[in-house]
Amino acid sequence: MQDLLPRVQKAFHAAFDVDPQSITLATQPDDVRGWDSMGHVSLASSLEREFNITFDVDELMAMENVREIVRIVGAKLSPSA
Repeated sequence: MQDLLPRVQKAFHAAFDVDPQSITLATQPDDVRGWDSMGHVSLASSLEREFNITFDVDELMAMENVREIVRIVGAKLSPSA
């Protein structure tokens, strides 16, 4: 999980122009300026570009915090997924 965090931080930087180091597994939407419903779409797009994956609606809805984002991305990248 921790090995995905730097790339997730990079996606946050691209989506919200925040210091990547300010994004931790504990980060919630209220912690990031602009992480509202429209920001979530921008973040999802940034994550899709960073990891070369796509998300379905259920996955997008489940991305309620950084820990869940890392879990979902990790599941999509695992060979058994």
